[in-house]
Amino acid sequence: MSTQGKSERRYFELSQDDIQTKEQGEMMQSYSCGVEKKCGACQLSNMDYPRQLSYKQAKVVKLLKRYGRVSDIIGMSEPYHYRCKSQYAVRRSRNGSIVTGVYQSSTGAAAAADSCYLNDKTANEIVKFIRSQLIKLRITPFDERSGRGILRHIMIRCGKTTGEYMVVLVCFEDSLKNEEQLVKAVCRQFPCIRSIVLNISRSAKMTLGRTARVLFGEPVISDILCGCRFEISPNSFYQVNPLQTEVLYKTAIDFAGLTGKERILDAYCGIGTIGICAAANAAQVVGVEKNESAVNDALKNAKLNGLTNAIYTEADAGVFMLEAAKNNERFDVVFVDPPRAGCSKAFLTSLSKLSPEKIVYISCAPDTLARDLYFLTGSGYRVRRIQPVDMFPHTSHVETVVQLTQKRLTTQ
Repeated sequence: MSTQGKSERRYFELSQDDIQTKEQGEMMQSYSCGVEKKCGACQLSNMDYPRQLSYKQAKVVKLLKRYGRVSDIIGMSEPYHYRCKSQYAVRRSRNGSIVTGVYQSSTGAAAAADSCYLNDKTANEIVKFIRSQLIKLRITPFDERSGRGILRHIMIRCGKTTGEYMVVLVCFEDSLKNEEQLVKAVCRQFPCIRSIVLNISRSAKMTLGRTARVLFGEPVISDILCGCRFEISPNSFYQVNPLQTEVLYKTAIDFAGLTGKERILDAYCGIGTIGICAAANAAQVVGVEKNESAVNDALKNAKLNGLTNAIYTEADAGVFMLEAAKNNERFDVVFVDPPRAGCSKAFLTSLSKLSPEKIVYISCAPDTLARDLYFLTGSGYRVRRIQPVDMFPHTSHVETVVQLTQKRLTTQ
């Protein structure tokens, strides 16, 4: 049997010995929080974790095997409570009590859930405590039908490495009844909290508004990723599973094969995380991002890490690459980390015209990845390595890192 066939068989068929060996501990258990059907976040909660990995491996192999061997998926040793960003709806139940939990967009109600297996454990405890204080301090949830009340939902962010926590109280108005007493009580109970922010939002969705004010501490918290420090504000895009993000980024940087001489383009750079993590091993990193706020965060994070070889610009990445190609600019490596929809044809055309020696594609959707690889392999590139990473245990999502090089190159 070929190596590819062995790899596929390993994940399609877990032997009885494998199952008995892995049945020790929480990792083997499927679980129920009681509201998973209403929530819909944990699509694979009926499977134990090894089966989830098998399912995801098979999914990636099916879609990408035509491009080469798919390496074994990298899972988590502890696939629970990994999220560093947690959101909780706040509503009043039919009997008048205040509940926090899963927001049901179809009804506007909140299904009570005291604990989420994906959310950070301390975040779960913070929200339970806040709920008890809401009753005590007579702070009312906002009701969409009547337009009365104040508090819409609560967001908790944490630095998994630093242990710093941020509480964001999303309100309909710009003030909260007895907010000073609430802040004192929460901070006294949880010394790990470094920031409490009141955000004003008129949207019925679980989104943040543009206006906010700090009730306690600083407007940001920090976390460390791949040895680099990042500031996190309420609106920052930061991967929700930092432990696996390190695995993902280290894989991508390894695929880049950096020697310290390369000029890197970080397309869809966001707040600059992967480029900043790679900058120490490159001559220069150029990040491109359409979102102005994200670019500002990237600039701050580069300065925070003392980098002088990382620059960021607000622009459409496809347009930027076309202009760079016209000006005969050269990039040795391009990191591509698009949203689930993948890359547009215009973007891929620009990328092929820029013609970097190496492309490292980080995908969160293997179906659109397969489509984009079809274009790139028809435009002078060859897939060299494929590595799935389980970033979101208990969900159907899977990340994949792919290394592509120009077909004329004989080495990786």
